[in-house]
Amino acid sequence: MARSVYIHIPFCKSICSYCDFCKVFYVKKWADRYLEELYNEITDRYEGELIKTLYIGGGSPSQLNEHDLEKLEKIINLFQFTEDYEFTFEANINDLNDIYLTRLKNMKVNRLSIGIESFDEKKLKLMGRDADFDQASKIIKIARSKGFDNINIDMIYGLPNESLNTLKEDVKKVLKLKPDHISFYSLIFEPNTKLFLHYKKGVSQDEEYEMYSYIKRTLSKAGYEHYEISNYAKNGKYAKHNLVYWNNDEYYGFGLGAAGYLHEVRYENTRSISKYLDGNYMYKRELVSIEDEKKNKLMLGLRLTKGVNLNEWFLKYGDNLEADENIQKLIKEKLLKVENNYLFINPKKLYVMNEILIRII
Repeated sequence: MARSVYIHIPFCKSICSYCDFCKVFYVKKWADRYLEELYNEITDRYEGELIKTLYIGGGSPSQLNEHDLEKLEKIINLFQFTEDYEFTFEANINDLNDIYLTRLKNMKVNRLSIGIESFDEKKLKLMGRDADFDQASKIIKIARSKGFDNINIDMIYGLPNESLNTLKEDVKKVLKLKPDHISFYSLIFEPNTKLFLHYKKGVSQDEEYEMYSYIKRTLSKAGYEHYEISNYAKNGKYAKHNLVYWNNDEYYGFGLGAAGYLHEVRYENTRSISKYLDGNYMYKRELVSIEDEKKNKLMLGLRLTKGVNLNEWFLKYGDNLEADENIQKLIKEKLLKVENNYLFINPKKLYVMNEILIRII
């Protein structure tokens, strides 16, 4: 069986005001030791399967310098890949240049995920980020010349005091860059982040719905398929690695704060850099019951616009999901729909997906 791998690189040059991911400032000696421990963790736990998707996220993986990338390449060489593998590397636009992109290409990276978030100065300042359209356009052009034909751009909307016109300008600019995939996330105010402490919330629910509808409508007209609540792809270039999560398939998680799901066990690594550098990787493990697996399968699957395959559900679990009393009630309320043996959230109600999922569980 082919598996998927997530590798976490926690280093950043600055801390974004909205981010609650596991991260630390880049320090060279920490990076050296971290990559050594990452090698050790993977050597100890990787069971040798073929790898179909590899995702290197963070943090800011593109903070790694040439010396770090040499160490990372040795780690990558531990894996054996399927012929049609997807290897995604997260990067900040300002970290990329001709030499860096060549290095990534030589490391077998075949998908770039570029965090831009916005081109609006006020939004960028509020998030603690930096982005420039001309720079982004230049870097993407270089990436294309290197043979990168699968590029994702991450964007965020719904910040405090953001207007629809501001969002429209962001959408206009990101479409000019012609990425193969766009992730447009509604801002979540996570506890213990700077934005949460200062604002608690962003735009109103009505404003957020208007923004969501505009994004969906405009990207669809531009030829992007809306296949997941926040994700849009051209020419079928879905995020294969993320589909592993949404389909509730098993995967490895390596690195600081990484989570994984293997052999019916969900696990989380420590978020303590000192513990990780001392070789104490694991934080907790939990055996997943069949009921919890079904809940996860349903909640994650309903993030996809096509929803959950009812035939596959019956073959795996032996029950008729559509006949569930709670599901039937939501179908009658037109919050859920059934077509072609798929159960999915009514496209007109996707913006209140979380409320629907809460009612389901």
